[in-house]
Amino acid sequence: MSGRDPGATWDPRAAFLPSAPELARHLANITEFPQDELPDLPTRWREVVRDWFAPDLAKVAQYYDVVGGRKPLNEKLHDIFNRDHPLSALHTFLADVPLPLLIVTTNYDDLIERSFKDRPYDVVIHATDPSIGDRVLWWPHREHEPRKVPPNKLDIDLKAVTVLYKMHGAVDRREPTRGQYVVTEDDYIDFLARMTKTKAIPSIFAEPFQTRPFLFLGYGLRDWNLRVVLNRVEKDLRRPKGITSWAIQRNPSPLERRFWQKRDVEVYDMDIDEFVKELASRWARHPCG
Repeated sequence: MSGRDPGATWDPRAAFLPSAPELARHLANITEFPQDELPDLPTRWREVVRDWFAPDLAKVAQYYDVVGGRKPLNEKLHDIFNRDHPLSALHTFLADVPLPLLIVTTNYDDLIERSFKDRPYDVVIHATDPSIGDRVLWWPHREHEPRKVPPNKLDIDLKAVTVLYKMHGAVDRREPTRGQYVVTEDDYIDFLARMTKTKAIPSIFAEPFQTRPFLFLGYGLRDWNLRVVLNRVEKDLRRPKGITSWAIQRNPSPLERRFWQKRDVEVYDMDIDEFVKELASRWARHPCG
């Protein structure tokens, strides 16, 4: 999904996006993150398990905020995500689906927005700027400025327009100071606090979150922030058991399979591009709508 060649590693000049562990290592190097906070592993194992034992992104971002300030942290994230990275097969496929979609992503980049440039869509962004408060930023299609809306006042016809919900914020490439990032430990605490007060996820998403199956693409057990969201959806939105969802994940561990199964999610061990190719083939034979 990132458009990188197998085995390629990210650096700030790369033509593809960083993974969370790669972004964490990059920010750790910039801030001289304390070595005693890094995993203590034998040298021969560090490359083999580097993504599992990389410094935690939220912890590194919190340290960056403490020693450097939030503004420099946001500026650094803007520099990293303010680029025209190539679209993946998944982005192109989703943009070609002739039905209104509700796409939820925790990515900060604008790849999904760019893939939908030839069709109408709304964007809803979770805000972390204290001056915005508990509101979300809503970009109705073709409007040049976002509206600041309380989550329970968001008014979109989900049957008429595709909605891109940026659950953890997003880069704003037109106005850098408007970028929103759920990235530090404090950000995640605030996000969870808003969820318990039903002020994080807009209320119009409650019905589809309760009744529709999910298709998880590229998420795994290491994404603890996703687990927090799923737990709150099950408890706060009372999502019933028995609704089968699906996860596409390469080489899931037995622990990850158990994690997904507990949440009624069937796991398919395959590459995202491979999955999109098969899905596009089936869609061509049996299009919906």
